[in-house]
Amino acid sequence: MIGTTEHYRAYRPRPLKPEEKEKVTLIFGGLTWKHERLMQAVLENAGYRAKPLPQIKREDLDVGKEFIDPGACCPAIFTAGNLARFLKDRVEKEGREVVKDNYVFVTAGACGPCRFGQYHESYERVLEGTDLRDFRLFLVDILKMEQEEGGLEITTSLTLGLLYAVFMGDLLTDMEYATRPYEVKEGNTERVLKESVELAYESLRKKPVVEGKWKSLAWHILTSHFVKTLRDIAELWKEIEVDRLRVKPKVKITGEFWLQTHEGEGNYRIKQWLEEEGAEVIPPPIAVWMDYLMHMELWKMEESKDFVKRYYLKKYLLKFLIWLYHLTYNRLRRSLGNIPNPLPPQEELKRLADPFFHFRLAGGEGHMLIGKALYVYFNKHAHMVCELSPYGCLPNTMSAGAMQAVLGKYPDLLYAPIEIKGDAEVHALSRCQMILTEAKKRATLEFEEVLEKTGLTPEDIKNYEEENTNLKSAFLKIPHYGYAGTSANYVMYIAKKMRRV
Repeated sequence: MIGTTEHYRAYRPRPLKPEEKEKVTLIFGGLTWKHERLMQAVLENAGYRAKPLPQIKREDLDVGKEFIDPGACCPAIFTAGNLARFLKDRVEKEGREVVKDNYVFVTAGACGPCRFGQYHESYERVLEGTDLRDFRLFLVDILKMEQEEGGLEITTSLTLGLLYAVFMGDLLTDMEYATRPYEVKEGNTERVLKESVELAYESLRKKPVVEGKWKSLAWHILTSHFVKTLRDIAELWKEIEVDRLRVKPKVKITGEFWLQTHEGEGNYRIKQWLEEEGAEVIPPPIAVWMDYLMHMELWKMEESKDFVKRYYLKKYLLKFLIWLYHLTYNRLRRSLGNIPNPLPPQEELKRLADPFFHFRLAGGEGHMLIGKALYVYFNKHAHMVCELSPYGCLPNTMSAGAMQAVLGKYPDLLYAPIEIKGDAEVHALSRCQMILTEAKKRATLEFEEVLEKTGLTPEDIKNYEEENTNLKSAFLKIPHYGYAGTSANYVMYIAKKMRRV
């Protein structure tokens, strides 16, 4: 018998009505637990109930493959499986009707060469597979200052609050990874980090809700509310004692957005693994991505200036916004003693990448993958670069392919490209370990060279530290003296204080 053909029907979620705000919980995910906790505070400040999805687990990959195309990239599969696991658990505990009416999944939407623009279709397959077709899924473009499309009301206050949540999450992540490899008492960094995140959470949750686009914009630009919070947080980090004479190679993480940001089983816990193998990790701030998007708009505008109405007005307005973006980020950095890394200069990344990769080939990290690698190489900010790409990711495959030309010209650059499927951990980590071994040798040689140059011994430095105990505090900015490693720069810093150089 011939079955009845059912035509494709585009997914249309039911609107989220204002009166539902108090009973509906927004669920979201895809970032670190720190960023998600702070974004939860901003959503609660706006009057929503919010809850991050559970932490990604290895089983989410298998669950995701049951519902969506198994050839999809692992970020899509992991997220789909994570959502499915959450929905199944909630249906079992609360019932189908409660879940479809009292929960809403909020995720970012985009377009371009990456399949990210079709992720929402994968999530729709999850809803069909879990018999929750009428569950609500909203795609949000947070680059719009305000929008009302029957879903969330994205106001200026909410948008700028989320921006501060990203900034603070980035800065605390930098503090975490700069401190934990050197902590004297194991677990201190994790304890202080959790306390710091909760202080930031309360600050964001209780921030004033300023009505009106321009009033809200002015308050978020001029306020010292978040600066004061970070100064309180700084006092916590001052308590952590560190030993910077532990020689560790620095590893810069780059790659596809989800994989480089993630801190769990979705990327083989690679950041934690690198630390366990004796490295210091330089994590990628999310703020770099938004900086990149603004610069892309500026560069595209400059290319087509003859066809842009009021070109100079738009150009200088965008440049002003970029300047304001960096000013705000650096203001928050200063509250933490400038220990978190500054945002890399986008113009410099573009210039470095230009001989190998045109900036208009967007998608993935685009030219930034090459630009970041060369930037840390030339400026000696890291001993090696670890680049994370999903298996079969077209944009990142293009960038990683272009990196071969970079390595041909700069064979001294230590580069570990890791293609992640989600279930090939041993192979991926063994490849990274080979490059890490060479990075360790370079870090040790660098440290020994600085000791020889300054005439100091580790015992000399330890004796000096006993007389100046503030040197052992995690809250101490070590200047960059042209060495990649923290230990080498620290020896030079001590030598200058002792007037040995």
